[in-house]
Amino acid sequence: MEDLSTHAVVFEQPGSLRVRPLTLVKPSKSDLVVETEYTGISTGTERLLWEGRMPSFPGLGYPLVPGYETVGRVVQSGDYCQARVGDRVFVPGAMCYADEVRGLFGATASRLVVAEERCHLLGDLPPEQGVLLALAATAMHMFTHRISRESERVVTLADAREHAPQLIVGHGTLGRLLARLCVAVGAPPPVVWESDPTRRDGARGYSVIAMEDDDRRDYARTCDVSGASGEMFNDVIARMLPGGEFVLGGFYSEPVSFAFPPAFMREINLSIAAQWQPIDFVLVQALIQSQTLALDGLISHISPANKAESGYRQAFNDKECLKMALDWRDS
Repeated sequence: MEDLSTHAVVFEQPGSLRVRPLTLVKPSKSDLVVETEYTGISTGTERLLWEGRMPSFPGLGYPLVPGYETVGRVVQSGDYCQARVGDRVFVPGAMCYADEVRGLFGATASRLVVAEERCHLLGDLPPEQGVLLALAATAMHMFTHRISRESERVVTLADAREHAPQLIVGHGTLGRLLARLCVAVGAPPPVVWESDPTRRDGARGYSVIAMEDDDRRDYARTCDVSGASGEMFNDVIARMLPGGEFVLGGFYSEPVSFAFPPAFMREINLSIAAQWQPIDFVLVQALIQSQTLALDGLISHISPANKAESGYRQAFNDKECLKMALDWRDS
């Protein structure tokens, strides 16, 4: 393939976005060239990058290409690759630009060069739903994060069922995926707290209520995916059983705090679930293939990629926007 150009979303600096042409690196024999169909917008990581509030870490800088939720078709397959031209794949990030931009996380572009080992065949899953796979794997990691670190054996769906949360705080896209996973693995349906009345709909096999309407005080495993802290953490801890586990599943740009005495009295176990691992992706794909986990109804808005700036602004500021995807097919 002679054309090594692409168009990418570039955060020039916090609050400034352009879709502009970039040059791709030359693909190796182990690389795929992927024509993008859809990319998802993360209201967690990407919002922090957009607002300039992402804590500093190696590789962070502007201008940068965001994105780790991409679905597209293989248009070129290297000599050492097994994927065929026409296969649809999920790409969880890419570092493929010859220009002076940071590929962080690099996959929001019309064409990508990516190592085959980083790609995942999508199968029959609709492409606009495929952008949710990384988020679903992130939700699964909240079940498996302690097991995978404390045991050398392979994590199973039975492990996920045993470690499913009973209480989830937040009914955004990640909270909904987490609750759907509880049901899919056969765990008791969780209770979900949601402070915004407009986001209490859409439950499938579980209940969504306001915190003040919940009189339970026997939660052994809880998980926060709201991104809140402070008083909300105190409310959660006050409802937990002694020795219970409180998992922080969001990303918190501000210091996390809670009143120590109630947590001390209950000997709460606090854990943090970070980036998903390959086994989480495998488990999610198994649930999708068995039709016990559905990803429909979670992409609420789709924007043409050539109107990416308005799409990002709506994703970050419109409460009715559950999850935004950019459509690159006609870009």
